[in-house]
Amino acid sequence: MEVKIGVQYASRELVVETDETAEAVEKLVADALSGDGGVFALNDNKGRRIIVPGAKIAYVELGRAAGGHVGFRS
Repeated sequence: MEVKIGVQYASRELVVETDETAEAVEKLVADALSGDGGVFALNDNKGRRIIVPGAKIAYVELGRAAGGHVGFRS
């Protein structure tokens, strides 16, 4: 699953590919936003861990992973 994370005062969003379900990611975001000093931590498909302070999250967009395209699309 592809997760896009908008961070306040950052010009670019973070794009993470993860094996987590949409429900699991939603719960992680809700937990990070619910308390003071909470963090949104997510493991990607390459074994890296992404950690964003909950207070700095602008938005989180969940979607399917897009496969690579070669050639022209119509």
